[in-house]
This record gives sequence, C-alpha cells and structure tokens, in this order.
Amino acid sequence: MNDPASTPRVSGNPVPDLPLPALPRFTHRWVDAGGVRLHTVEGGRPDGPAVVLLAGFPQTWWAWRKVMPELADRCRVIAIDLPGQGHSDRPDISYDTHTVAAYVHDGVRALGVSTYWLAAHDIGAWVAFSLALKNENQLRGLALLDAGIPGITLPDTIPTDPEHAWKTWHFAFHLVPDLPETLLAGREREYVGWFLKAKALSPDTFDDAEVEHYAASVAARGGLRASLAYYRDAAESARRNHEALRRQSLTVPVLGISSNHGSIPDMAGSLRPYADHATGIVVQDAGHFIPDERPDAVAAALTDFIHQDAATLRRATGS
Repeated sequence: MNDPASTPRVSGNPVPDLPLPALPRFTHRWVDAGGVRLHTVEGGRPDGPAVVLLAGFPQTWWAWRKVMPELADRCRVIAIDLPGQGHSDRPDISYDTHTVAAYVHDGVRALGVSTYWLAAHDIGAWVAFSLALKNENQLRGLALLDAGIPGITLPDTIPTDPEHAWKTWHFAFHLVPDLPETLLAGREREYVGWFLKAKALSPDTFDDAEVEHYAASVAARGGLRASLAYYRDAAESARRNHEALRRQSLTVPVLGISSNHGSIPDMAGSLRPYADHATGIVVQDAGHFIPDERPDAVAAALTDFIHQDAATLRRATGS
C-alpha cells in the first residue's frame, strides 16, 4: 500500500484525499460514464481479450490486485471502481443495479472496448448480472463470485439461527433509514474490519493496511451513503431483474465461482434457471473473499473460462 502522505493528486480524481495505491504495470485512469467519473486501473496485453473486474462491499478495485497480474500476460485487464466505491464519483443517484450497470458499461465503452469478459464479486456481481441482461451482445462471458444477487440468488428471508445469520444480518441493518449512518460514522474501520476478518476463512487474510484502505474508502465523502444505497435499492434491483428475465434468459456463457466456506455454496446451480450455459467451480480453502484468499485459483478459473471459449469460437469459425 502507498503511504497516504506520498500519494499523488491525480487530475480528474474525484476523491483526491483518498490514498491511491499503485500496482506495477497497471495505469490509473478516469473516464466519463454518462456524467459519472469512474476510476479504472488497466494493464496487460492491449491486443488480448478484454476482462473487466468489479469488486463488492466493503472493497474497491484493490480486491483484484493479486489476480490482475496473473491475467495480464494473456488479457487486457481492466478493474473498475463502481460508483460510490474507491476513487469513482459518489453521485446522488439510484444505486439499483441496472442504473449502475449502465454507468459501468458506458465506462468500458469510453475505454474503447467493444466486447469484453466480465468477472465480479459480491455487490459487483449484482451489477454484473444486471449488465449482462441488457448488454449480452457486447459480453463474451460472465463470471460471478460468491454473491446473493437480488431477486436471483439472494434468499427471500434472512436466517435467524446463529450458525447462518452472521453471514447476512447486515442486509436488514443497511435497510434501516438513518440508524446505520448514526452508528457507523467515525467507526468505519471497526465495521469494515469485522467483515474482512469474519468472512475470510483465515482472519489473517487482510493486514491492517488493507483494512485501513477499505475503511478509508467507505469513510470518504459520500462513501458510506453509497455503500448503504446498494442495499436500500436492492428491491428495485430485484424488480428490474425479474422484469428483464420475463423477456429473456442469459445466453452468454456463465461461470459461477463458489468457495467451500463462502456464502453461496453453489453459484452455478443457483444461476442455471436463468442462464442457458452455466458451469461452476468450488474453490477450496477460502471464505467469502475468494480473489484475496485464493487468487491463484480465481486467475486459473478465469483464464480457462476465457480461453476455452476462444478455442470453441475458433473451431466454430474455422479460423
């Protein structure tokens, strides 16, 4: 992580006081996505297949830092901070996933990318699922990691037994008007730290600097409001997902990535009713934060997913 005191102030950065970590061989850039500035981090092969990565709560693009170099030898790799996350704008908008997905897709197009693969975790997967429903012609494939997607894989009721309730209790808490802001303002580090420590298989997965990084993003102006808004607008996300699925199913290849200690035991199984082509893997020795805990397994799964499809396409076209 970079020392905050040495972090450069970059032109176009809407959150200039938030430390901006560097990743060797990758470049920071901000793009205008329909009036919202999105922070992107790009590297890898310019002529390779484009892979877009989205992170979830309470993280930023930095969640993919260990996976990105593994993909860079063969792919053009683009990690994007969602609206309200990291170094992207924190606008006062609806944070339902279809609205956010439109901004993300506009951001990808602003980078000059016409078709791409999309891999996403947690709330990032909420957005990615909705994006795929609207923009299948521009997507080559969709990988979703350990996410209860509104209206799809998110349970209708929150469990109350202690063995399971600790994984999902925050969904109800985040919906309560005003109270979360009152209790969490100034305590973002403690709150973010609980998620990172409790939901990873090993409590040592995240060091103090990483906890500070993610907590600072939530604490920065507009970050807590936006983080809560994704949950508060989840019912609208579910409604719009259902509306879209009445007209279509997902026709792009879908890869569900679960872990043996995560939140969703079988992502692929939960997605199959909505997708024509869904396969899945279960990553061993990981909790909820699979890209941080087993970046090797995630990078290998994504590489196989991308290049198996590319080989299939070459055989089909005879090229």
